[in-house]
Amino acid sequence: MERKDIESTMIRSIGFESDSSTLEVEFKSGVVWQYYDFPESSWYEFDGSESKGKFFLREIRGQYSESQVS
Repeated sequence: MERKDIESTMIRSIGFESDSSTLEVEFKSGVVWQYYDFPESSWYEFDGSESKGKFFLREIRGQYSESQVS
């Protein structure tokens, strides 16, 4: 999945695949996680949020099926 680098103290890059409704987040540690059944509307909110880390903690972590991919 293609990700884009972002400015964040917690997250290095984010990407979204609309066909599978999968969000991918690469953290500063280098670990990559995928979140499944992620709504496209939430992707636009996440991508447009001022603080990606705060949005992630408030709206994503623990809310979706997930798996570590690297």
